[in-house]
Amino acid sequence: MNKLALDELLRRALTEDIGHGDITSEAIFPPGHRSRGSLIAKQDMVLAGSEVFARVFALLDENIVITFHNADGDRIETGRKFAAIEGPTRSLLTGERVALNFLQRLTGIATETARCVAACGGHPAVVVDTRKTTPGLRMLEKYAVTVGGGKNHRFGLDSLVLIKDNHIKAAGGIVAAVENARRSVSPFVKIEVEAENLIQVQEALAAGVDAVMLDNMALPAIEEAVRTIGRRVLVEVSGNVTREKIAALAASGVDIISSGALTHSVTAADISLRLE
Repeated sequence: MNKLALDELLRRALTEDIGHGDITSEAIFPPGHRSRGSLIAKQDMVLAGSEVFARVFALLDENIVITFHNADGDRIETGRKFAAIEGPTRSLLTGERVALNFLQRLTGIATETARCVAACGGHPAVVVDTRKTTPGLRMLEKYAVTVGGGKNHRFGLDSLVLIKDNHIKAAGGIVAAVENARRSVSPFVKIEVEAENLIQVQEALAAGVDAVMLDNMALPAIEEAVRTIGRRVLVEVSGNVTREKIAALAASGVDIISSGALTHSVTAADISLRLE
């Protein structure tokens, strides 16, 4: 995780929330008032974002001490106190919401990713994320996916040539799009083509791509595409992928299952910060 980028992101979040100051905490507590408390899991979860949580408070007040009893990637049961926190009361309450927002979201992503990985049922298919991330939070959300046992798809547009439906239409077809890309990019850059039907799968194979993404195809068509492709190139399946569909998709023989739901619509984990 890029620490400079992380600090910049957290400072922006703190500035947004604090404004000119936490007038409630400052009105109630004198500067020397101190408190201690715990982080409590209100659901079964896979922890992610402990470093981010701690860094929020470190940026606010060096006198805050946080001790995590679990590490990112650990499975935590409902009711467990998994971290202790103590320090100036004003600072604890000022940073509480921002720190919890990050911790809850990242833990929610890791928890859902772990469920999706488990749904593969031992098949070798890999669960990956997409670029459907919260603007500005991609680094953290993709990190949370890896904590949950998934893998990262391309981080940005510069990571891979991924030729999608609009590229194909504007270029005049799959072959033309692939040939143009081959002439322009390094031979070390992989080229993947999105296919919406079996005809496009054949066109992509004929064009010599490195991977084929089966987009929004029904399960029988996916199974047929896997048989057609064999082991010649990587096969990714994408489009409206939910946890309930993953078992059947993994059993079809695809190599990669990508799901935007891991980041764009995940439910934040239920975590409380309780002061004594």
